[in-house]
Amino acid sequence: MNQYETVFILNPVLSDDQVRETVGKLQSLLKDAGAKFINTENWGLRKLAYPIDKKKSGFYHLFEFKAPGESIAQYEVELQRDERVLRFLTISLDKYGIEYAEKRRAKVKNA
Repeated sequence: MNQYETVFILNPVLSDDQVRETVGKLQSLLKDAGAKFINTENWGLRKLAYPIDKKKSGFYHLFEFKAPGESIAQYEVELQRDERVLRFLTISLDKYGIEYAEKRRAKVKNA
């Protein structure tokens, strides 16, 4: 199993309940595919670098997880189909990325 990191941006017009529902749906998709979560972070409502679909802000979320490689394609298809997701990026972490993620998590916990 490889380690992955996904950052996605949700539509800013969603209510808190809708955001929680969407995040829960995406987590359950990964868990059903055999993923094991390492860390999840809610970065909150942030301003976008450029407008997306005439929106200037969005709810940012981060997932760090270990999953089989074949499950990522189906996960990304679901992200593309969901109209509540404005943008997403999934990357596979190498040993340096894993090391950096661990340092970042430790820094966030101490802050």
